[in-house]
Amino acid sequence: MIAPGADLKIYIATRPIDFRCGHDGLAAKVQQMLRLDPFSGAAFVFRSKRADRIKILVWDRTGLVLVHKRLEGCKFVWPTIADGVMRVSPAMFAALFEGLDWRLVRPEEARRPQAAG
Repeated sequence: MIAPGADLKIYIATRPIDFRCGHDGLAAKVQQMLRLDPFSGAAFVFRSKRADRIKILVWDRTGLVLVHKRLEGCKFVWPTIADGVMRVSPAMFAALFEGLDWRLVRPEEARRPQAAG
């Protein structure tokens, strides 16, 4: 499973894709549509037209990993359909993956310490 750490870059393709695509087809879409490197170690998230399924493509340094998830009885909350790609935080991705409204996830502001120690 993909464990999104703080350093994982996560990109969401905002347009739906043909869900018949596999590893190689999605890697080609990352290069051609998103103009990004599919072998960078980042996670690339794609949606189906009905928004009830997502595919996630990640290079793990040994091969391409493809995760496919289908929600039962509901749809993923998705950004406005437009050309391009959107970067989200690992917390937003976790909410999206669970079928929650990722737009409600806000980072906590960390207070700067007044003194060391």
